[in-house]
Amino acid sequence: MTAEPDGPEDRLRRFATIWSRAVFPVTSTSLTRPEFEQQLVPLARRLSEALRARTFQATEGQAVGAAIVSAHCTDPEALSRTLDCVDAYLVLYCGEDGPQEALRTRSARLQHGMAAGFARALRERTLSEQEAIYQAALNARSTVAEALHASEARFRAVFEGAAIGIAIADLEGNILQANGALLRMFGGSEQTMRGRRVPEWTHPDDAPQVWKLYEELVNGDREHYHVEKAFYRPDGTALWTNLTVSLLRDADGEPQYQLALMEDTTERRLLNLRLRYEATHDALTGLPNRTLFFERLEKALSAGDDQRFGLCYLDLDGFKTINDSLGHAAGDRLLVEVADRLQSCATAPGEMVARLGGDEFVALTTGPDTEREVDELAGRIMNALVTPISIDGRELAVRGSIGVVEGPAGERGPAEVLRSADITMYRAKSAGGNRFELADPESDARAITRHGLTTALPAALDRGEFFIEYQPLVHLGDGSVHGAEALVRWLHPQHGVLGPDQFIPLAEHTGLIVPLGRWVLEQSVRQARQWQERHAGPTPLRINVNLSPCQLTHPGLVQDTVDILEREGLDARALCLEVTESALIGADDDLLKPLRRLAEMGVDIALDDFGTGYSNLANLRRLPVSILKLDRSFTQGMQQFPADPVDLKIVEGIVSLAHSLDLAVTVEGVETGAQAEQLRILGCDTAQGWYYARPGPPERLHELALVDAAG
Repeated sequence: MTAEPDGPEDRLRRFATIWSRAVFPVTSTSLTRPEFEQQLVPLARRLSEALRARTFQATEGQAVGAAIVSAHCTDPEALSRTLDCVDAYLVLYCGEDGPQEALRTRSARLQHGMAAGFARALRERTLSEQEAIYQAALNARSTVAEALHASEARFRAVFEGAAIGIAIADLEGNILQANGALLRMFGGSEQTMRGRRVPEWTHPDDAPQVWKLYEELVNGDREHYHVEKAFYRPDGTALWTNLTVSLLRDADGEPQYQLALMEDTTERRLLNLRLRYEATHDALTGLPNRTLFFERLEKALSAGDDQRFGLCYLDLDGFKTINDSLGHAAGDRLLVEVADRLQSCATAPGEMVARLGGDEFVALTTGPDTEREVDELAGRIMNALVTPISIDGRELAVRGSIGVVEGPAGERGPAEVLRSADITMYRAKSAGGNRFELADPESDARAITRHGLTTALPAALDRGEFFIEYQPLVHLGDGSVHGAEALVRWLHPQHGVLGPDQFIPLAEHTGLIVPLGRWVLEQSVRQARQWQERHAGPTPLRINVNLSPCQLTHPGLVQDTVDILEREGLDARALCLEVTESALIGADDDLLKPLRRLAEMGVDIALDDFGTGYSNLANLRRLPVSILKLDRSFTQGMQQFPADPVDLKIVEGIVSLAHSLDLAVTVEGVETGAQAEQLRILGCDTAQGWYYARPGPPERLHELALVDAAG
């Protein structure tokens, strides 16, 4: 028969039992251990409820810490054992099935609160005892002779029974009396204690004002002072205390003795140091984390005028591939090895390495000559990553991109410096990676501008900040206006009119190119319809609209085009969609299928920038294109007379090939009459460029068309 599992109350009482057994031996109480355990049960329940509460209250830990003092657990060892017990068993017995990592975090915060509550309650008790001692000392001097014995007895009881250390010394610093708590704190005998003088108790960590306050007190210029002070124990270890020293005067008001009260804060200090370390260091690599790094960077940037800083911002190249292929455990081991190598690169004074998170690390150097040192540091880091790292029998090559920022202290803040380093690191990564780049203010400004444009793009489309200009397409045979290419512009509130090269790549990167492209197509088709209504020529004006690679792969391309043509009432034969040659290199049937459907509807497909994509000319036969747009680089040599013979041969060959495949040829970038005439002779069909007209409003194209009709 299987025993039923313990319920929450049973586990709670087990936790209380473990707690009482750990703490009872160092507790000053008249209770038996079972009775003492009953006192801890409600405290254990309070911790359990706080651990699992919907809304976490760290103050519950403080309340429990104070309650421990109320239960006469005033020995610092009691706090240490309590925190060890809570750390080891609270989540185990009281966490139930909650998320372990979150429960561990709450448990740590409860421990911190308990330590704080314990210290506060002990301090309040100490102050209360100080007041009692002080009053007892005054009463001892002023009580009439017949009550002197009773008063001294009371003082002795307080003196010997106090949980804090108490010592009395004369004004020359000779120790006259020390209670048992003080002797236990120092680990020596009363004879040893009396053999020392107060001025001998110096420590390297003493604050400068400690001994100044002491001199003022023994000279009668100060009644008391309170400081945090460290002492050496006989075995050489450090004892940290909250020290209060008061001046005792005789019946005539003359200084006579000094009374010292010491609270041992060593364990609390060690706990705070441990918590501070955990809060400022990376749990995986042990390196300083983002918090500590920013503290150091801020300190370096606020140094004197003659100081400089150098910062290396490292991001591993291809780390995601390692994580995805070998698993996060292997990725973590690689990060630990990288951290060790980086640590060995920054050992000089003023240098540090930190992990910001993920696979991002930073190395900082400070001093008067960081212009040279930061280059050397970046070089050492790159060399440290050359040797492959062995993980589970695999030799993994490690590459990294580094952004380097160097400059004088006091000119920039930490956030600005780190942003510049991040921008520079991505510039190094874009250049191929496995290298370091130096920060450049102009590059930073361009990157910041790009970021600002990227974030402003969605709202710009909603606010109607985009508009379209049209550049005429001219028939080379008779010079008539054949149609126009639609070119989108952005009227930015701060930067003015921006061309497509400044924001189209950003729109493609963010995915906004799809709604923006749909808007351009809709506006252009509507404009073409208006031209046809106003221009009753023998051939209707056509409109060319560019398609980005992202639009080609969008499933709604064909349907959007059909809907727009039908809604605006434009014949599909009046629309030409331009696709860059590079977007169709190696295109499979799935990518070409929507273009074929559009071509079957009557929409012309133009292969834009032809000649720049290094495509196989034989592929032209399988592409659903009807027009080749020859890149301007092939015709620049024709702007002057005589034309470049090599360019003439190339263009002649392309035109011959295109016409043999029943493809029309359009030439971009025509800027001179000689160029236009030569292209006409070579058999090109249409052309566009500044020779005919710059991109402009739709009215200009209508005017040009009317001039042609009149001619």
